[in-house]
Amino acid sequence: MRVLRANHLGMCFGVRDAIEMAREAASREPLTILGELVHNETVLDELRARGIRLCREIDDVDTSSVMITAHGASERRLAAVRARGLRVLDATCPLVRAAHRAVARLAREGFHPVIVGTRDHVEVRGLTEDLADFDVVLSEEDVSRLASRRRFGILAQTTQPLDRVHDLAACVRRRFPDSEVRVVDTVCAPTKLRQRAAAELAGRCDVTIVIGGAHSNNTRELAATCRRHCARVVHVQGAGDLQAEWFDDVRVAGITAGTSTPESVIDGVQARLKDLVKGRVAA
Repeated sequence: MRVLRANHLGMCFGVRDAIEMAREAASREPLTILGELVHNETVLDELRARGIRLCREIDDVDTSSVMITAHGASERRLAAVRARGLRVLDATCPLVRAAHRAVARLAREGFHPVIVGTRDHVEVRGLTEDLADFDVVLSEEDVSRLASRRRFGILAQTTQPLDRVHDLAACVRRRFPDSEVRVVDTVCAPTKLRQRAAAELAGRCDVTIVIGGAHSNNTRELAATCRRHCARVVHVQGAGDLQAEWFDDVRVAGITAGTSTPESVIDGVQARLKDLVKGRVAA
């Protein structure tokens, strides 16, 4: 069995910078991260081991400094943190920050914001909590429930597939042919690279392994993309999830990984695949 890696996979610069910021801050003072810094249990366990606290609610913070995750937060939420007298360390990815500026600009210019994304995702909450009116869509069914507006401004959660954004924008245009529809591309470059590389890899493989946190949106989207090109796709969090029987009749296996997956976890999965190959040959 050959094992192939996607040309682009694993951690993006925004995640690396956020993790490094947390490590440095925790080396100086007690630190709480408001939410999950990234959606990857290996990373979160490492942060906890450094004494970093993770909590979802502002009222549960018991340190003088609190970090905003790479997914960003609304100005309303930031104000609530500061109102408690806490020092804010902001690890928001610059590309998420750009999406915040884009949605604010659309609203100022009189467009009704429509965000392509997962409604309850932390990034989407950050994008929408400061808006007086907005919609979140993820399917044509969602678009069918939109009310008529004179102007629609469409952008996306940064980890959404760009094809989905274009497809749903076209659906809005078909449903409201007399409305002005402006699309702002806020899908981040690392997501685009990983999506394209995953599609190319999956088309060459008998089975594709997608590595990433169970709650990672971009990892789930990678798996969905791979399923369009490969009949057998498995989403795992690490080497321990691999099962030997998955590879009994496999000639080529592919590996890709979400933007919060550490290189060490990817290497561990690849090493485990090689062990499975050796074991099969020995048998």
